[in-house]
Amino acid sequence: MKKVRRSTVEAVVFLTLLILVFSLLGSRMGGGNMLKTLMNTAHDLLLNTVFYLMGITVLTGALSKLLSEFGVVTLLERFLRPLMKPLYRLPGVAALGAVMTFLSDNPAIIALSKDKTFSAYFKKYQLISLTNFGTAFGMGFVVMITMIGYGQMAAALIGFFGAACGSVISTRVMQRSCLKAWPELDSPVQEGTPEVIQEEHVEEIKKDGVFMRFLNAILDGGKNGVELGLQIIPGVLIITTAVIMITFGAGEGGVYDGSSSQGVPILPYLAEKIHWVFEWLFGFTHMELIAFPMTALGAVGAALGLLPTFHAAGILDGNAIAVFTAIGMCWSGFLSTHTAMLDSLGYRKAISKAIGAHTVAGLCAGIIAHFAFLLVSLL
Repeated sequence: MKKVRRSTVEAVVFLTLLILVFSLLGSRMGGGNMLKTLMNTAHDLLLNTVFYLMGITVLTGALSKLLSEFGVVTLLERFLRPLMKPLYRLPGVAALGAVMTFLSDNPAIIALSKDKTFSAYFKKYQLISLTNFGTAFGMGFVVMITMIGYGQMAAALIGFFGAACGSVISTRVMQRSCLKAWPELDSPVQEGTPEVIQEEHVEEIKKDGVFMRFLNAILDGGKNGVELGLQIIPGVLIITTAVIMITFGAGEGGVYDGSSSQGVPILPYLAEKIHWVFEWLFGFTHMELIAFPMTALGAVGAALGLLPTFHAAGILDGNAIAVFTAIGMCWSGFLSTHTAMLDSLGYRKAISKAIGAHTVAGLCAGIIAHFAFLLVSLL
C-alpha cells in the first residue's frame, strides 16, 4: 500500500513539474513556437554538433589505438610514474589509468582496476580513489581537440593545467575522507600477492607486420570512436536541448519564430542574482556561460554541444575556453558515472564522499584555470 501511495505521489509531482515547466516556456514563446524550437534545436544539434563530435571521437579513437599499439602509451606511463606518489599518493602504475581515461572515457579506469596484476600495487583506499583520479581525465583528448578547434590552443592548455590540479585535489580529498571514515581501508587490496609482480607486461609476439598492425589499429580505434560518438547522442540531444531552452532568449528583434537555440533565459536570470560569484571565480561576464559547467556535471559530451551556440553568440573567449576545458575534463560527467563505477568496485558506501570531493575539485579546477589565464595574459 505504501509503495502504491509513493508511486502515486511521484507521478503527481512529476506531472505537476512537467506542466509548470512547459507552461512557463509556452507562455513566453507560444506553444507552437516552443515545440518547433524543441525539435529544431535537437535536429540542429544532431547535424552540426553530434556528427562533428563523432568525427573527432573517430579520429582520436584511431590515434589513441595507434599510441597504444606502438608503445607510446607505455612510454607516457613511464614518464608520468615518478609524479604519482608525491602528487596523488598513488603507486606509479596509476599513471597508466590517467593516460587511458584521457584517451577514452571514465570507465577505462575500472577495467584496469579489475586487473589483479594492476590492483596488486594498491591499498584499498587508493583503489577507491582511482574513481576520482581517472574521472578527472575522462574524455580529455576529445575535450582538448574540440577546444583547440576554436583556435584557442593556449587557453586549452591552461585549462588542462587546471584540470590536473583538480585531479590532485579530488584524489587526495577522497583518500583522506575514506581513511577517516574507514581506517581499515589502509590495507593491501590483495593478500598474499606474488613476491615479484612484473611491472611491464611482456607483449605477445606479433605475427602481423607493421602495416597490418597500423591498419588494424586505426580501424579498431575508429570503430571505438563511432561507439563513443553514438553514446553521447542522447546526452547531447536531450540535456543540451533542455539547457539551451532555459538559457537563451528570443531571436532577432525579440521575436520567437520557432528557430533553434531560442528559449526563456531562466538560468542566466538566476545566475545574475549572484553574478559577482561567477565573475570573480570564473571570469564569466555573460551568465549564459554557466550552462556549460552545469551540463558537464552529467555529460561532458552534452556540454561540448553548447560551444557552437556560444561561439555564434560571440561570447566564447579565451578565458571561457580555459575554464570550460578545466571543468569539462575534471568533472567529465561524473554524476552519471561515479555511482556505477564505485558500485562495480564493490565500494558503494563511498559514493557520497567521491561525489563531494569531485564537486569541490571541479570548481577549484575552473578557478585555477581562470586565474592562470589572467596571469598568462599579463605576461
